Amino acid sequence: MAVNVETLDKLERKITLTLSADQIKSEVDSRLKRLARTVKADGFRPGKVPMSVVNQRYGYQVQYEVLNDKVGEAFNKAASEAQLRVAGAPSITEKEGAPANDGEIAFEATFEVYPDVKIGDLSNAEVERVNAEVSEAAIDKTVDILRKQRRTFSQRPADEAATDGDRVTIDFEGKIDGVPFEGGTAQGFQFILGEGRMLEAFEKGVAGMKTGESKTFPLTFPEDYQGKDVAGKEADFLVTLTKVEQQNLPEVNEEFAKSLGIAEGSVEALRADIKKNLEREVKFRVLARNKSAVMEALVKVAELDLPKALVQGEVERLIEGARADLQQRGIKDADKAPIPAELFQEQAERRVRLGLVVAELVKSNELQAKPEQVKAHIEELAQSYERPEEVVRWYFSEPQRLAEAEAVVLENNVTEFVLARAKVTDKTLSFDELMAQ
Repeated sequence: MAVNVETLDKLERKITLTLSADQIKSEVDSRLKRLARTVKADGFRPGKVPMSVVNQRYGYQVQYEVLNDKVGEAFNKAASEAQLRVAGAPSITEKEGAPANDGEIAFEATFEVYPDVKIGDLSNAEVERVNAEVSEAAIDKTVDILRKQRRTFSQRPADEAATDGDRVTIDFEGKIDGVPFEGGTAQGFQFILGEGRMLEAFEKGVAGMKTGESKTFPLTFPEDYQGKDVAGKEADFLVTLTKVEQQNLPEVNEEFAKSLGIAEGSVEALRADIKKNLEREVKFRVLARNKSAVMEALVKVAELDLPKALVQGEVERLIEGARADLQQRGIKDADKAPIPAELFQEQAERRVRLGLVVAELVKSNELQAKPEQVKAHIEELAQSYERPEEVVRWYFSEPQRLAEAEAVVLENNVTEFVLARAKVTDKTLSFDELMAQ
């Protein structure tokens, strides 16, 4: 029998469902009889509870469950027959007024369908494609970072002044208008000069001091300082330097290379290993940057209406994600935090729009992730770990992790497909520029 689908709005539809009252009653009676075999009631043996008691206690609940099940089945069947792609859950209510026929109960199901996605001419899409290379300077900088990670400190003589690279231990007290403020006092506080952990003015005040020396200097907090109570205000700090330690960096030699797991032990092999790892990182960052540019271009050339149900579902997921993030930060009652939905409305709409556009492009151009692509992607990811074979097994042992890898490969396929057709402008970034992004 043909299903009558009424169009309410661009994507909103309505259909009427009819159920046989006799079938509903028959199913309710059947479930209550099955329930009576196990239900317990005071004064009756199990399985001997009268049906009148069972019906009184559970009749409403069972009838509600049967109606839900039958209406759901009827809706799914009607949607299938009408070849509708339903977006989100339908809103189903009992139809007001008399039933269509005697012995029937009528319901109205209001729902949304997936939109038709029109992707414009990709040759009109403009995409900036970046590339970058690993320079010798980048390798040098990485070597310096590795040296700093393994540095040691030795105490300077009392008559030597603190300078950049030294670790200083200080006692300090800050006052604003002569009054100490919260967070402005510490004992035995350590930091390394020149590494930017402290405000620049504070570091300049400490630099040049010697062990045992005390000094008072003014400091104006930036207007955007994270401590709102002192932001933009001037404080006076009394600082006493109790210890100065100079840093000792290990030499870059065979011993240093071996300490980093380079079996061959040569500095050349160390630099080659660093270059290989940096090239892998550059590849992933370039791909992520170009993928983002492609997705932005895709959204601009596509036309579609957004199902409100999908957007609302995405908003709820983003809110849950925000609450989970607050919880990880130790915020009390984060799961009950009032987070306004409008904060995520624009982001949710963009995600849904992009998801629908990508799905259409994948479907119409057969860009699905192939098993061999997924395997190659996982093996490449695993190379940055000490035991790559274990990482590969870890991915393939869990469907959810495998699905995440497939999603990445699919997006890579879409990126390559669009870049091959769009107006592409190439831009070379330095290693530092790419890492900063």
